[in-house]
Order: sequence, then structure tokens, then C-alpha cells
Amino acid sequence: MCGIIGIASSKPVSMNIINSLKRLEYRGYDSAGLATLTNSQINEKKCSGRVEELEKILFKFPSEGNLGIGHVRWATHGIPNLLNAHPHSSEIVSVVHNGIIENSDEIKKDLELKGFKFKSQTDTEVITLLLTAEIKNENPIRSVQKTLKKLKGSFALGIIFKSFDNLIIGARRGSPLAVGYAKDENYLGSDSYALKSMTNKISYLDDGDVCVLTKNSVEFYNLQEKKINKKVHTLSDDKNLADKGDYKNFMSKEIFEQPITVKNGINEYVDKIKNDINLYNFPIDPKSMKKIVLIACGTAYHSCLVAKYWFEEISNIEVEIDVASEFRYRKIKFNKNNLYIFVSQSGETADTAAALQLCKDNNVKTCSVVNVVESSIARNSDWVLPLHAGPEVGVASTKAFLGQMLILYILCLKISFNRNEINKEEYIKKINNLIKLPKAIDDILKKEDQIQLVAKDIYESKGSMFLGRGTSFPIALEGALKLKELSYLHAEGYPAGEMKHGPLALIEDGLPVIVIAPKDKYFEKTFSNTQEVIARGGKVLLITDKHDMVINENIRFKIDVPFIEESLSPFILTIPLQLLAYHVALLKNCDIDKPRNLAKSVTVE
Repeated sequence: MCGIIGIASSKPVSMNIINSLKRLEYRGYDSAGLATLTNSQINEKKCSGRVEELEKILFKFPSEGNLGIGHVRWATHGIPNLLNAHPHSSEIVSVVHNGIIENSDEIKKDLELKGFKFKSQTDTEVITLLLTAEIKNENPIRSVQKTLKKLKGSFALGIIFKSFDNLIIGARRGSPLAVGYAKDENYLGSDSYALKSMTNKISYLDDGDVCVLTKNSVEFYNLQEKKINKKVHTLSDDKNLADKGDYKNFMSKEIFEQPITVKNGINEYVDKIKNDINLYNFPIDPKSMKKIVLIACGTAYHSCLVAKYWFEEISNIEVEIDVASEFRYRKIKFNKNNLYIFVSQSGETADTAAALQLCKDNNVKTCSVVNVVESSIARNSDWVLPLHAGPEVGVASTKAFLGQMLILYILCLKISFNRNEINKEEYIKKINNLIKLPKAIDDILKKEDQIQLVAKDIYESKGSMFLGRGTSFPIALEGALKLKELSYLHAEGYPAGEMKHGPLALIEDGLPVIVIAPKDKYFEKTFSNTQEVIARGGKVLLITDKHDMVINENIRFKIDVPFIEESLSPFILTIPLQLLAYHVALLKNCDIDKPRNLAKSVTVE
């Protein structure tokens, strides 16, 4: 889940490394570091904490050199501190690493028997010392290739050598890695976002690939150590989208970008003149589909839970959902008539990517719903449906979640129409209702002041509960997750009907209970469950589109959301929960964009 950068140039690189690390910080912010090569000496600078601390160190003690590597860390092996910060260097070589070396303990014991001394608790240091041993008898490329054969697990590596002052070697297995090109300068990075400020020409390494960078050249080698060529991609320019502008933080900006996010998605996939959805090149004929399997992690998983209700109700097709980290370890009965859909904001989530590879190995058809079209998951899928949400920098996903639900809903409508599960009239009606969605989202964002009052009332609570039925149940899960991610408060999401099967024991006087109750077929039952909470002293926030409802004094707060077609209510109901989590976190002085212990792109299993 870490981020790495490497630059080989004709000019000093340390500040460009710092700027790139700032863009990579969403991947980890437990520590930061860089190593440059000057006069055949490795000059290493590291700190515990954020990149800004590393930048302060460089202002006092500049690092010269036209070649260097950098790293931001999300801790896996070893606590977050200075000793465990990357790069990990010996007198000969310096290494930055994203991933996990699963056999590091075994390698470490062997190296210690040979007299090597370890300075850190990390698994990465075994790579450094293996290379130190190998380089004495081999050239840099060969020493890397021999070292890689000894490693089990996942990695993206950036490596520099003391005696080779214009050479960076990168390697990938499991974790993403990209190469960027410019005049008299070449780059290595965990993703294209880190490189976009310097170049829009990018190549992507595949598993087993090794790359060799100098300021004037880039060479690639495959798993068989044969030289290969790589396609060069030209990236779109979205620099302005990655600027927080006048907002306090990226998350606030991204919450308020959601009307635009949804509008962009609709404009991309919906033909408003023909009243049709532009989805083509299905990997499977929708009429022959037996089952849709949705696979994701975290917030993306919640979007799949919502989509299950849509697919089963509108398309009448069987739907299975799996957490990616569990899917790959189950004994799956693959079927060539199933469509396996992988949902990921970054397109680099390690568990999701591994589950996708398992499907590819079993020759079934795959589809990815991603925000980064250049990502590993997108490139490995038979069919790609981009979100068109623009960069999402805040670690806690907001606009990408709405984008994921939007694409899955659009896909559901198209499949349903192609399968003759809905008629032309109903299909057009749903499309027209969908077109109204951005305006409804914009209207609910105007309730921010009202939600701030709720946040002030609950932010000192020790915990909370979120309840919903039908599609509102996954939205309750997402609301609870957002509160946990941002404010570090305990929160639980439950189906409202399950309250009496255990969770009701948690209700005590003053406990905040957020009830999501749109005017749907579940409303009366959900409100009945709400009365159970009230009877036991729970402090209820009711979020509903039933505007004519008479509220008694036992309901502490009521947030009215715009009324919209029932199937679209998850989009509207999500917004107050995002704002609630955001304002609670603000009141608690939490780091909104970079919640503790979390990273945006989870590239370790």
C-alpha cells in the first residue's frame, strides 16, 4: 500500500521526488524517505510521518544528485518509525518497496547466518541485503534477477546502486508499477498519478517484468529475462481536477463534485436523444447470462450490495457477491455463462486484482468498473466500464462510490432491456428519471448546515448504529464505514429487521441511531424498528423522502431528502451520511483526507 518513485535525470531530482511523493501520499503516510546518488555515494534522508516533514529536512540538509528514489509508507512489517522508513540502504545499494515479502523471515535467518546485520523490522531489508550479496559477483541487472527468484510475495521495487550513477532498476510482481518518459529524464512510479506532473507518456509493467532506466533510455525484460517492448500510453490532462481549490480538503471537494460526477457518467453512457444507453461489446450476450458475480472490497463492495437488489429486481438475473479477499480462497465453480464484475476505484486493489487473475486463469468473462482506466485491473479485464469521476484523492471514497453505483445501475438497465425484462416504455422512464439525478444530489447538498447541527449533537458519542432495509441496508453499511474511517468512532450498520436478533442489546440512553427510511415498500416496517430503538432510549436521526410524515418528539432529528424514483434513492440517501461523517471528523480534529492507518489504494493482500 506504499508508494514509490524513481527519477533518472540530467538535473537534480530531490524536489521532483518530493513533489511526486506528495501525490503518492494517499497510498501511505506513516513515513517518507528518499535516496539520491552523488559522487558514487548514496545520500539517504528519511522521517517518521508525512512528506512535509521530509521536505523540511531537505531544506536544512539538501540532497544533491541527478538520480534518486523515494517512498511513502503504509506500515505492514514493522511499526511506523524512522528505522522502518524506506529507502533501506546498505553501503552498496538502496531499495524502495511496495508489497509484502512472504518468506522474509526465512531469508533473514539465512542472511544472519552469513553475517549480515539487520537495522529494521521490515521485510524490505532482506531485498537490500540479498542484492548486496549478489552485486559483488554480478552486474546490477543480473543481481536483481537472481534476487527476485528468491522472493515470495508481492512487490514493486525501485533500486539504485552506489557504483552506477545513472541507473535505476524497477521490478514488479503483484504490485503496480509504471514508467514515464521525458526529454533527458525518465521516471518510475507506483501509478500514473504520481508521474502526471512530469509526463503524460506512460508504460505499465506486467507481473514478472523488470525495467532499467537511465536519463536517456528505458529497457524492459520479461520473466524469462528477455528484452521486450512496451506500449506507450498518452494520459489525459486532469491536473485541475486534482487541485482542492477553495475547499478545506479534498474530501469536501469530492463530496460537492458528486452532481458533476453523476452528470459526467450519464453523459458518457446515456444517449438523451435516442433515450438509450450506449453500452456495446458485451463479453457475453446478456440473454445467455446465467449469473452475475460482483467482486470488490470496502466501499466498492457496498456499491455491489446495492446493485444486487437492482439486478435481481429489474433484470431477474441471479447475482452473487463476494469480498475479493475471500473469493480467491474459496472453491469456486466457474461458469463460462457467468459475467464476473470487478469494482475498484483505483483499479489496483491487490485482493481484487488477484481475484480477477483467478477468473482469467479459469477462462471466464470479466468486466471491470474502475476510475483509473490505465490500472492493472482495467488492463486485465475483457471489458472496462470507466467511472469518469476524475481523480479521487481523499482516502475515504465518496464520489467514486456514487460513480460505481451509477455504472452498475446503467449496466443493470441495459442488460434488463436486452433480456426483455423491462419494456421500452419502462426503460425510457428509468433513463429519464436517471437524468434528473444530478439535480436531486445538488439539492441534498444544500442541507449541509442542517447536518452540521446533527454532527455537533453526536460527535462526543462513543458509538452509533445505522439501520436500513432493502437498498438502504448497504447504504447504512456505507454510512457506518464512513464514520469509522473519518472520525475513528465505533459504528455498526445493520438491516433494521435484525435489530431484535441481538443488536438491540447495544441500544442505551443517548446512543445515536441513524435510520435510513425512504418511502418504499419497507417504510412501515423500518419505522416500526425505529420505535423499538426509541423505546430503549436511542437518539434517532431519521433520513427520509417521506416529507409529509409527522415526527414526534422522540425523533431527535429528521433530514428530508428529495423524492426520486425508488431504485435511485441510494444515491440521494448516501449524501447526508457522507456529510455527517465529514462534519463529525472535523469537530474531532481528525485528518480528513488521510485517516489514520488507512491508504487510498490497498495494494497488499
